[in-house]
Amino acid sequence: MTKTLAYAAEKATSPLALFNLERREPGPHDIQIEILFCGVCHSDIHTVRNEWHGTVYPVVPGHEIVGRITHVGKDVKGFKAGEFAAVGCMVDSCNSCSSCKDNLEQYCEKGMTQTYNSPDKHNGKVTYGGYSDHIVVNEKFVLHIPKEFKEKDLPGVAPLLCAGITTYSPLHHWKVGKGSKVGVVGLGGLGHMAIKIAHAMGAHVVLFTTSPGKAEDAKKLGANEVVISKNPSEMKKYLNNFDFIINTVAASHNLDAYVELLKRDGTMCLIGAPSQPHPSPSVTNLIFKRRAIAGSLIGGIKETQEMLDFCGKHHITSDIELIPIQKINEAYERVLKSDVKYRFVIDIASLKK
Repeated sequence: MTKTLAYAAEKATSPLALFNLERREPGPHDIQIEILFCGVCHSDIHTVRNEWHGTVYPVVPGHEIVGRITHVGKDVKGFKAGEFAAVGCMVDSCNSCSSCKDNLEQYCEKGMTQTYNSPDKHNGKVTYGGYSDHIVVNEKFVLHIPKEFKEKDLPGVAPLLCAGITTYSPLHHWKVGKGSKVGVVGLGGLGHMAIKIAHAMGAHVVLFTTSPGKAEDAKKLGANEVVISKNPSEMKKYLNNFDFIINTVAASHNLDAYVELLKRDGTMCLIGAPSQPHPSPSVTNLIFKRRAIAGSLIGGIKETQEMLDFCGKHHITSDIELIPIQKINEAYERVLKSDVKYRFVIDIASLKK
């Protein structure tokens, strides 16, 4: 076992603080990564505060990991020590069910092993995430950083491992491309990535926001239009208008206002996970236009690599604020106030100070 410095929460009401844990020694198919940067996801906050229930304490969050490979197992192929690499939201799966065989490990029928707060078959405890100085991961769940990204880009690459793939996967699955009209609901960590990626795919992108002050930013990110969603007259202009809407909002809200904006056969995909259910949508809004409300998780490893390659080709990174780990508790409070443009990333070098 290797001693590892980390930040952890000891209970739902305690702040994150310095914590010592032990990582396994790398096996034949394992890769050891010195973590350089780790993004801060709203999921981290939900888990730390046990808002989704089932948190095992102490919990070490973090599933948007970029680092440098320090060791590869003797049977590892395709990775070398010294290279930059990434780890996302999962570090294992059963590798044998139909979903895993279809490269959709995120939907593993036996349950994927999440990067943190998931049963760890190696030590019988739970997995610990990227708020730490290094991690050991099976080679199947390690990702290549595209050559288009330089070292200076790495902090902005980290959030692609969650926010990037969470938005890319549904846009890719529903075949968004040139000629598509896409709505993005909410401009935050997920929303700003959805705008960038949908724009790069060639779609006409419209942001829906309750904040008029976000219009200028949205257009810089690639939105063609901005609609203030609390203005009924503005919303009415877009009835029956969209092929696809990606709804990033992680708070309970009325879905009907957006369903009505879909064309016949249009789909609204929910990727925000609120702590309380949405009000039940009107069935007639769905059946009279054959519209659909769907959901999407992250992507499988193959698709996540495709997303990284796509973002490298189009020079897409997340807009971030880099922080030392000592400011993580302050960052959590700012996330809850939407006081970040648009993702916090931890400089893990600060962990050793």
